[in-house]
Amino acid sequence: MKFIHYLETITGVGIYPLTSLAIFFLFFIVVATWTLKADKKYISSLKQIPFPESENE
Repeated sequence: MKFIHYLETITGVGIYPLTSLAIFFLFFIVVATWTLKADKKYISSLKQIPFPESENE
């Protein structure tokens, strides 16, 4: 038997894809909101973490 047949026997299995989609979009919205509201100086300092300006030359 294929795996899909096992899923069809579970009562209420249709709620799991909807729940995971809602969690994904909620996470995406939270991260996008944080990114837009974050301090630009903080973001700039994060960009410099791998290569500080003193070591670029």
